[in-house]
Amino acid sequence: MKNILLFSVLLVLFSCSGVKKTQEALNTGNYQAAINKAVSNIAENKSKKSNQPYILLLEEGFEKNTERELQHIKFLKKEGNAANYEEIYDSYNRLKTIQQQIRPLLPLEIYDQNRVAQFNFKNYDSDILAAKNELSNYLYNNALTLLENASYKMDYRTAYQDLKYLDDINPNFKDAKLKMEEAYQKGLDYVVVEMNNNTDKVIPQRLEDELLNLNTYGLNNLWTEYHTNKLPNLEYDFLMEVSFQAINISPEQINEKQIIKEKQIKDGYKYVEDNNGNIVKDSLGNEIKIDKFKTVRCDFYQFTQFKSAQVAGVVNFTDLRKQQQINQYPLASEFVFEHVYANYDGDKRALDNDLISLLNLARVPFPSNEQMVYDAGEDLKNNLKNILKRQSFN
Repeated sequence: MKNILLFSVLLVLFSCSGVKKTQEALNTGNYQAAINKAVSNIAENKSKKSNQPYILLLEEGFEKNTERELQHIKFLKKEGNAANYEEIYDSYNRLKTIQQQIRPLLPLEIYDQNRVAQFNFKNYDSDILAAKNELSNYLYNNALTLLENASYKMDYRTAYQDLKYLDDINPNFKDAKLKMEEAYQKGLDYVVVEMNNNTDKVIPQRLEDELLNLNTYGLNNLWTEYHTNKLPNLEYDFLMEVSFQAINISPEQINEKQIIKEKQIKDGYKYVEDNNGNIVKDSLGNEIKIDKFKTVRCDFYQFTQFKSAQVAGVVNFTDLRKQQQINQYPLASEFVFEHVYANYDGDKRALDNDLISLLNLARVPFPSNEQMVYDAGEDLKNNLKNILKRQSFN
């Protein structure tokens, strides 16, 4: 019983808190938030008595929001600025959306006043279509002006965004798609990628191919296009140069370490004798035996094959229009080949299990220098990917 009472009290407090927050949103002019909160609560159970305050708040919020939106639209129209049609279009859509939120809930009864909540719905379809038509013409004409008078790539990009928005709200408007593609192509930054080897070592061809396969880096930049093969008759904006400055490969090494291990192990048993040399028996007449131990020794020889490769370079970005370097990033990686194997001389029983496991391994061929450089390239690809994500040409 106490638990039920506590739950009821908490439910009332929670409900009051929700109503209070909705009232605060209404009082501060945040009508959309007040409407959303009210609709959400009413939708759960519109007949619930504790939801009555939300119905009153929804009624008030709807009226005040509609009045404010229509006054705002009236002002924007009176101002006569074609750029205002985006806000006019959005405002009409907001009014329609709110009506669509409320309509499924109707009718909403207000018990204390013995009436149903009043919502003065209007059909805004004609207003939305008219605003969309005005906005479409504005966006299209503005984009054409930008395309014709563009001084910078940013002008083309602005034209593209206007045309993309136009296509979203009004698909197939005139030749907007063709103009959008034109704006996109002219707004792109074209980057030619080159790789230079300034070392005396050979860069494996497959490593070079993988480093230059920029499709694998997951780049997602709308306005940057990288070309590893320079196209004729295309004016490039930037140069990305991957330069290898040093490749150091260590000699092949085999390091030997000797470990001497001794251990006491069981070696049969013996009978317990008394001082007279007689075998001692237990209370049941059984002869008493004890384990015999002996010390065994093993010389353990551990061999470690070792070879390393370090690759160092830089990535330079140059603005080809200004013939000026804009960024430089270090590029470095290391790969270590290490293989351990072992053999022994003596009694293997003296060895611990971790040493015995090494006896199953044998010497392996060292990787070639080319393979070492290729393996070091795995980190290079990750480094280059991070550099490409950091670099911005905008």
